[in-house]
Amino acid sequence: MHDPHRRRLALGLILLAYLAIGTLYAALTPDWQVPDEPAHYNYIRQLAAGTVPVIEPGDYDQDYQGELVTEGFPPGRSIASIQYEDHQPPLYYLLATPVFMLFGGALLPLRLFSMLLGAGIILVTYRIGRLLFPSRPLVTLTAVALVAFIPQHIAMMTGVNNDSLAELLLAVALLGTLSILKTERPPSPWLMGLLLGAIFITKIQAYVAAPVLGIAVLIRWRRESKSVGWLFQWALGLFGLALLIGAFWWGRNIATYSGMDWMGLGQHDLIVTGQPGTAGWIADHGFPATLRRFLKFTFQSFWGMFGWMAVPMNVRVYQGLGIWTALTAWGFGLALFGQRGIKTMVRANLSVGLLLVLSAALTSSGYLWWNLSYVQHQGRYLFPALIPLGLAAGLAWEELIAVRTARVTAGVSLLVAIGMVAMGNRFFAVLWVGAAGLLWINSLFPGRVRWLL
Repeated sequence: MHDPHRRRLALGLILLAYLAIGTLYAALTPDWQVPDEPAHYNYIRQLAAGTVPVIEPGDYDQDYQGELVTEGFPPGRSIASIQYEDHQPPLYYLLATPVFMLFGGALLPLRLFSMLLGAGIILVTYRIGRLLFPSRPLVTLTAVALVAFIPQHIAMMTGVNNDSLAELLLAVALLGTLSILKTERPPSPWLMGLLLGAIFITKIQAYVAAPVLGIAVLIRWRRESKSVGWLFQWALGLFGLALLIGAFWWGRNIATYSGMDWMGLGQHDLIVTGQPGTAGWIADHGFPATLRRFLKFTFQSFWGMFGWMAVPMNVRVYQGLGIWTALTAWGFGLALFGQRGIKTMVRANLSVGLLLVLSAALTSSGYLWWNLSYVQHQGRYLFPALIPLGLAAGLAWEELIAVRTARVTAGVSLLVAIGMVAMGNRFFAVLWVGAAGLLWINSLFPGRVRWLL
């Protein structure tokens, strides 16, 4: 698939499949059966009515919300009081308000609006992969496919929430990071400042873009011995403009809430009471049981646990995904520490790779930090790191289907298939036998069948 026309065709097919599947998700998922969707919807509703939301007592009722979730949000029960997302930065909701007004507050158009933002993430992921690995299409398309088709990710991209815009802006920021480090003419610092400012008024989880962009600028400054004036221009354009944009929102929060609650998180913690706390959970269940639950729920809800984390997939699906994840980790280790992997990283992409790792690490750290306070074992919070994770998976599977490792991988796949049969999962056994066959044929006739892979 080294032909650029084939790559674009593959991208187009992935994008069309995402739009088709996403439309089905948006249309067929029952109303309010995406986590926190009623609260995000009510934020937009308040803006459409001319009110800037303020999180305040009464916006969260654990018992009432629990009843609605248990009953499946029956039509006769109001969701108007569910407003605990009122502390969120406003950009996504401002952009969605015209859609709300145009369609009379209908839920489906708002879901489709979020889905289109998700399509933008797919396109930016493709561009990032092409910049990093221009002659290695398998790496790029693997990352694109993961972004497009992880079931839980599609579910979140087709719900009313600010995740889609936050991930899109973060993806563009990662693309900007690559442009700063790898192109002769990087984007304007003022344009990047506008982007970072938009991130500041979208979602705090996307703030990881700030240190990543800042370090990228410092690396280019040191590597090319740029002048202090060049560095000052970037500092002023990137951070000066971004901080000015963010300051309007942060200042409003400080004026609205007590103390220096610049993000409204302190007020949120006062209002949102009744959620299970980590300390209390450990006291009731013990640390080992809590850790096991954290690992299990994180893995399952990363791939797919629908509704309000109450509708899991079949256990055999998780078993198959677990084996796939283990093989991917093994392949990434081969790609990273093998001779070709080290040479490639050192020669071209070391600084870029480290910044992608930093972005993923900051996202993961935020997820761990959140779970130190509350029992929020939801793998969807790791989706801002999906592009670095997807690229890592692409490197892994490129290595696993390489001629020198394909036979070993084929043997492992065959053993996996035998194990799936032993567990009574014939469907996934057939898939793994097929994978083993393709890998073995690729090891015998790489020039003829590699395009299939």
